Amino acid sequence: MSTAQAERPRRSSSARYRQTLWLLTSRDLKVRYSTSALGYVWSILDPLVMAGIYFFVFQVVFRRSVGDDPYIVFLLSGLLPWMWFTGAVSDSTRAFLREAKLVRSTKIPRTIWVLRLVASKGIEFALSLPVLALFAVLGGAQLHWQVVFFPVAMALQAVLVAGVGLLVAPLVVFFRDLERATKLALRFLFYASPIIYGTRDLPESLHLLAAFNPLSGIFGLYRSAFFPEQLDLTEALVGAGMCFVLLAVGLAVFRLSERAVLKEI
Repeated sequence: MSTAQAERPRRSSSARYRQTLWLLTSRDLKVRYSTSALGYVWSILDPLVMAGIYFFVFQVVFRRSVGDDPYIVFLLSGLLPWMWFTGAVSDSTRAFLREAKLVRSTKIPRTIWVLRLVASKGIEFALSLPVLALFAVLGGAQLHWQVVFFPVAMALQAVLVAGVGLLVAPLVVFFRDLERATKLALRFLFYASPIIYGTRDLPESLHLLAAFNPLSGIFGLYRSAFFPEQLDLTEALVGAGMCFVLLAVGLAVFRLSERAVLKEI
């Protein structure tokens, strides 16, 4: 068999994988929006309400000493990607349990059941960006050349969310309490990540430790579009390394546990 002939099945398999991934992703989005009268509004309402609460607390009550002006833009540039992260990871805890019959009966690669969540939540994040742009215009935030890092941040976050999702999804099948533990961990991670504050607001002794939280570097890349001083290349590089480490660990755990998961569900 020639090299060209050998490549055709691979390309065909890859194309089917992408097509199936897109079909499942679009199905998730259609189900989510078709069952709600407000549809798109709900995907942005939660971060907007949270931003409003933290804006009031830190801007009005405590006369904040964290973040940059306009603070609402600073908040949203952390809260919107956080909603992508926490939404996809939370849903990953039920990725196999919710679709157990389909997972067992179909022969498509099982990673799709996690990656579709990464993709659908990522699309919701992309659809929320006009809200960030609107508040940036209203708040007078200047757009800097560092906006070129925005797609880099999105790519790194997709890698991170996929890695965590692939790690959590199979483990929850064996340890059901892990679903609640994940929610608690996400609550802790919200305050441990530079969302309502920036890494620069932390004591200098904690900067290196904060860099090992991959969300720190990712949020810094997002925010650098409006706040260039929030970009720390060391933090971004360490965070990128952590993203790929977590992806490698997630893939390894997923592959090792896949057969046992199919038996368990």
